[in-house]
Amino acid sequence: MTHKPITKVGIITKHHLLEKPENLRLLKKLVSYLKSHNQEIFFDTNAAPFFKSQTARNGPIKKSEILKNVDMAITLGGDGTILKTARSISQHKVLMFPVNLGNVGFLTETNPNKLFATLDLVFDDKYVVDKRSLLRATLYRKGKKICTYLALNDAVINQGAFARLITIDLEVNGRRVVKFKADGVIISTPTGSTAHSLSAGGPIVHPGIEGLIITPICPSSLSMRSIVVPGTRQITITIETERRAEDISTIGLTIDGQDPCMLKYGDEVKVRRSRRYLYIIRTKNRYYKILRQKLNWGEE
Repeated sequence: MTHKPITKVGIITKHHLLEKPENLRLLKKLVSYLKSHNQEIFFDTNAAPFFKSQTARNGPIKKSEILKNVDMAITLGGDGTILKTARSISQHKVLMFPVNLGNVGFLTETNPNKLFATLDLVFDDKYVVDKRSLLRATLYRKGKKICTYLALNDAVINQGAFARLITIDLEVNGRRVVKFKADGVIISTPTGSTAHSLSAGGPIVHPGIEGLIITPICPSSLSMRSIVVPGTRQITITIETERRAEDISTIGLTIDGQDPCMLKYGDEVKVRRSRRYLYIIRTKNRYYKILRQKLNWGEE
C-alpha cells in the first residue's frame, strides 16, 4: 500500500528527559536526519529552546497545533508521552511515530538504538498504520456539561483517599444495567485493556476490536465482573453514593491517569467511542511479542 508522502514532521518531547545528555544528543541527531530528508520540522515548546536558529519560521508551538499541521509526529518519551499527546489529537489524520525513552513501552514503535533504521523504512514507505480507538468522556452536573476529555487508555472513577465504597448506577444506551457498590469503575478502550483495567481483573482485548470494557474496581459483590460492550454504545455512570456532602470531593474522574476531575453526588459521566483515532506507524506486527515480553508470559 502506498501512503501519502511525509513532508512535515513534528517533534514532541518530555521536558525532563532532555536534561539527560544522551537524549539531547539523540534529538539533535534526529533533527539532522530529518533535515537530510527534506522535512519541514515543527518543534514543541520543550525541544524548541535547543534549536533557536531553526525555529524562526515555525517557532515553538503547542502539541495541539503541531498535530494540526504535520504529516507525522515523533514522540520522544514513553507511554505517558503518547497518552498525553493522544488527548490533543484533532480530526486531522496525523501519523504517530513513538520512540521509547521510558520504562514500559507498550505503545512505542522503536527505541534509540533502532530509531534511524526504523525511520529509513518509514521514508521508504515500508510501514503499516495501526488504528487505535479513543474514548470521549463527558461530565454532566445537574444536566449541564462541565467538561469533556479524550482518552487513549481509560476513564476511571474512584473513591480517592477514603476507603469507602461508591454507589454507582450503570446504563448502556439509556438502558439500566446494574447499580453496584465498589471502590470505582474503569471504562477502557482495547488499548487500555492492558493498563489499569487489567490490574483490576479485566480482560485483554485486541486493539483491532472496537469495543468498550467496563471493569468494576473491588466491587462489594463477588458476582460483579468486567463486561465488553460494542464500541457503538454510550455508557452512562451516575454517582449515587450516600456519603455526606463534605466527603463527596474525594470521588474523582481520572483520564489516562493524568487529568483528575472531582465529582459530586448525582454527577453523570457519559463515555463513548470518539470519532477521532490515533494512527501509529508500525514497521512490524509486534503485538503478541510485546504481550509476551511485558507480561512475562511463558516464564516460570
